[in-house]
Amino acid sequence: MKRLKNIILTSLLAPSLFAFSVSASECNDFTNQDVRKLRSKESINLCQFKDKPLLIVNTASNCGFTPQFEQLEALHKEYKEQGLVVLGFPSDSFFQEENDEKDTAEMCFINYGVTFNMMATSDVKGSDANPIFKHLANKTRSPSWNFNKYLVSKDRQTITHFGSRVKPQSDELKQAIEKAL
Repeated sequence: MKRLKNIILTSLLAPSLFAFSVSASECNDFTNQDVRKLRSKESINLCQFKDKPLLIVNTASNCGFTPQFEQLEALHKEYKEQGLVVLGFPSDSFFQEENDEKDTAEMCFINYGVTFNMMATSDVKGSDANPIFKHLANKTRSPSWNFNKYLVSKDRQTITHFGSRVKPQSDELKQAIEKAL
């Protein structure tokens, strides 16, 4: 019986694993990165979001802009069915992130009810920046503070930068997202 369960499980999972590997191999842009999820051993390859616009945000738990998590979550819920993918990258580059990922995760998931993908804490500026933020900085500019937003087109050719003061629910950002969809 256990062997039968394993065979059934393998046959159900195999097509999805194959589809992911094909997608990742066909993805030859800056998103072809394995990124560990916040407070998890699981990593995701961002190529799985191929042909979808991305909203990439550098976040921090102890910043005056931290309440933007609520509006980012609202954007995620409003546009996810249309294809928008919101990705949060906690960072201590501006010295406002928790030292322990457990505390960062609590801030995001419990305090603000975040359901969009949050990545493990990493640097987002300078020579130590993670590869995603190195590319974003090269194409636009480095984040000057927490909660910079980068809207990346489906084809990855257009990246629009929005500073910390641009609220996620602002007309400016929402219009750009709707255009990107």
